[in-house]
This record gives sequence, C-alpha cells and structure tokens, in this order.
Amino acid sequence: MLTTTLLTLTITLTLLSLTSPSQSTTDVCIIGSGIAGSSVAHFLRQYSSAVNQIRIFERHPVVGGRMATVTIAGETFEAGASILHPKNYHALNFTNMLGLKVKGPSASDSSMSLGIWDGEKFLFKTIDSDSKNQVTVDNFLRYYESKESRPVFSNVEDMLKWADLYNLTTRTLEEELVGLNFSPLLIQELITVITRINYGQSVHISGLAGAVSLAGSGGSLWSVEGGNWQMASGLIKRSDVTLHLQEEISSITNVGDFYELNSTNGNSYTCQITVIATPLDELAIQFTPEIYIPERKLQHTYTTFVRGVLNPAYFGLNSVSDIPELVGTIESPDLPFTCISVLKEHSANDFTYKLFSRQSLTDALLDQIFSIRNETLRINWGAYPHYHAPEEFAPFILDDLHLYYVNAFENAASTMETSAVSAENMARLILSRLAGQQPVGAHGLKSSTSDSNLQHPEL
Repeated sequence: MLTTTLLTLTITLTLLSLTSPSQSTTDVCIIGSGIAGSSVAHFLRQYSSAVNQIRIFERHPVVGGRMATVTIAGETFEAGASILHPKNYHALNFTNMLGLKVKGPSASDSSMSLGIWDGEKFLFKTIDSDSKNQVTVDNFLRYYESKESRPVFSNVEDMLKWADLYNLTTRTLEEELVGLNFSPLLIQELITVITRINYGQSVHISGLAGAVSLAGSGGSLWSVEGGNWQMASGLIKRSDVTLHLQEEISSITNVGDFYELNSTNGNSYTCQITVIATPLDELAIQFTPEIYIPERKLQHTYTTFVRGVLNPAYFGLNSVSDIPELVGTIESPDLPFTCISVLKEHSANDFTYKLFSRQSLTDALLDQIFSIRNETLRINWGAYPHYHAPEEFAPFILDDLHLYYVNAFENAASTMETSAVSAENMARLILSRLAGQQPVGAHGLKSSTSDSNLQHPEL
C-alpha cells in the first residue's frame, strides 16, 4: 500500500513538473525582433541574472522588424528605418558594443540639393531647424541619466511628463510653430515638406512627433554600415535568445501564473512574462482575457526603389541635372508622392532613386516620372502611427500580471532610438515588478543632464 501511494505521488509530481512552468526561474517571451524586442532582451540580460530563457518570435524570415535593406546594382540601401541622430546614445552604444561601423553622411549627402515641388513648379528654400529644436533634444537626453536618478515608469504619460515632453503631445506641430512665430508660408512650404518626408504626414501631427521629425532633418545623421538591422541581430545573438523565425503568435492566454502562447505553426509555449514588441494595430492576436488599447491607425509608407533616370519633362525641366537630388512636396491631394531622392549615381544615365508615397505607385505613373526604368522594387510599410493631438496612449502593462507593450511609446514618437528608450524602461519595469517593487513616481526627483550623470561616458 505504501509503495503504491509513493508511486502515485511520484507520477503526480512528475506530471505537474511537465505541465507547469518552474517558478524558481523566469522565462520571457518577446513578440517582435525589431529594435524594441531585441533591446528588451539586451537590457534584461544586462540588468539581471534572474531571467532564465528568453524567446523571441518573429513572423518574418529575418530579424529587424521595420529595419531592412534592399540591394540594387550591388549596392545596399536602407529600405525601412534609415537615419539616426548624433545624440541617439543607445544606438551608438549598440553599434560600438557590437563592433559595427558607423556610416556618416557623405560629402554629396551634406551638400544635397533640395527642391520643393508643388505639382507645377519648384520652390527652393533652406532652414536650420536645430536651434528651435534644441530644447526638445535636451529634454530627451534625460532618458540617458543613470538608473539611480531616473524613475521606472509604468505608463507613457508619466515618462513624458518627467522629461517635460508631455505637453508637446497635446498640441499639433503647426500650433507649436505658430507659437514660435514661424510664418504660415514657411510652415506650408518647408516644414510640411520635412514632416511628409520623415513621417508621411502634415504639420497636423503632434508637436513631439513633429519635433522628432525636424531633428531628423539636421546634420551629422548616421546609420550602420551594411544595414541598421544588424543592431537587432547583434543584440539578439549577444543576449542568449532562443529565436523563432517565421513563427507568428496567434493567441496569448493568461492561465494564472503564466501565459500560454500559441503560434500559427501549431506550437504552444509557456512563459511567466510576455512582452509585445511590435505594433498591435494590424495584428490579429487573440488575447484571453481581452485587453484594451486605444484605437490607432498606422500610417503606411509605400517605398519604391527605381534604378533608371528621372524624366525632366515631368517636372517642367529640360535636363536631368536640373532636377534636385531631393524632391520634397507640399501637402496636396493631387501629388502622388511625398518625396524622391537620389541614393546613388552610377553614371550620367544610371541612378538609384527612393520614392515615398501614401499609396502604391503604378507602373503607368512611374513611366511618366521616369524616362528610363530598368529595375523597380516596392515595399509597403506600416511604418508609424498616424499622429494627431492630443495623443492617447496605450498602457505599458496590459493586464494585472506580466503582459507588457513596448510600442505604447510610439504614440509619442516613432524612431529606432525612442523604441530603445522605451525598451530600456520596460526591462527595468519588468524587473522591479518581479521584485515586488512599485514603479517610482516622477514627482520631487532632482535630475541633471550633465555628462557625469549620463549613461554614455565613452561617447
């Protein structure tokens, strides 16, 4: 009898160990292998040894998310997230740590001619937006302060208020610029061109997204040689991650002390912590119980690469050399593209161009814009949120347990660096809640952006 009882107990304990995840270690599942997901994995490993296994699920065959490249005529070009600011310190740290090379602007990029096209004629203008934008950049630098002087934020609103950036999300960029005494003509003809190039939207976007857009039009911008996606790839490899490529998560179920994730491949996984590191807006993940996030539309950017030669007659010009190397457009429903830029001049009659548009460009239209078209590549990106003011933010914490959403911060601004900043806070938020600590409020904290207090001494 005793032997039978012991045998039954042994079998029962064995079955329990197979069906319930271990509570002595913490397993993390991350959905999305872009800069947000890879950064969460990196910072979790950097800040704690309590995390056991990290899985990253990527529905596509390659990592990188919205960071990707294309190859035309043997040259590699950024197809998604393309540029980084000289003060994007997380990206700089990643690049240095992973042994990647910084690709700065070439001499030709620095002197690239800009033409503003209104559908009938070119308007040529220049602007130095750095001075107007410096306060926003300085405020953003607070997110690089040491962990000892920087709170852990449980929601986007507090994170923005702590850096004095929240109010910029309550007003449009146009309202902010009018308050700075920018002329209506300058806003319409130039600032609009910049926001259309960087976010595919007009000056009716929120002030913070607009400020980030203007920062992206300044000098000393850089990228990673060979492709920005290498940051995500390197962080994943360095963080001892189990990577599941071409595996899309279809459902996430809270089953008590852990989550059950089911994929479209027919596989099932369990983990104590689940992190959504990709926009939920166009995904069909079924959550049990249901979660709530504010409705948000993604702004789609249609990126078209063409190897050929522009048609000067389309622009009312006589020669290809008369066409500016960067053609931006004003806000008008009659204009089929937001911008055209020269990526590479192979010869006098052989160029690689990159076009942004809000809708797919047909072959018939491209044959009007180009006199020669030897190669064409098209990519449709759900690139960033459709911004408005005032912005409404999804929560970082999607339930009462450990279901998190890094991309909630994208409604403030969508860049590689803002994703990394959000991911760093997310890693600290996860670890503080695991330790039973409540995220610290931002009130009454003294802060400084001196070099001695920033987390990038090597820079």
